[in-house]
Amino acid sequence: MIVEGSGGQGTCTSTGCVTDLNQRCPTELKVGEGDACKSACEAFGTPEYCCSGSFNTPATCRPSVYSQMFKSACPKSYSYAYDDATSTFTCTGADYTIAFCPSSLTR
Repeated sequence: MIVEGSGGQGTCTSTGCVTDLNQRCPTELKVGEGDACKSACEAFGTPEYCCSGSFNTPATCRPSVYSQMFKSACPKSYSYAYDDATSTFTCTGADYTIAFCPSSLTR
């Protein structure tokens, strides 16, 4: 899915992902026969993967090997709770075009 903001002010760049993450999904995160890919938080439910408890700050919740795998496949996508620096964009007053199953990033 790709989301493109246009006609707005701020950081109106394309974001999303064109990679089939189900093909890259580690076995321990797969749903069924690879129909979907869970987050590490959903799969394991532990504080270090869910950024909860003593891991609930940007300093203590760091990207896991799983979030790094997602981030390498989809660099502009939000991959864990504190992934704001490279994955949060503000585009005010924009129109948005959302493309499902795109073949490539357009911007």
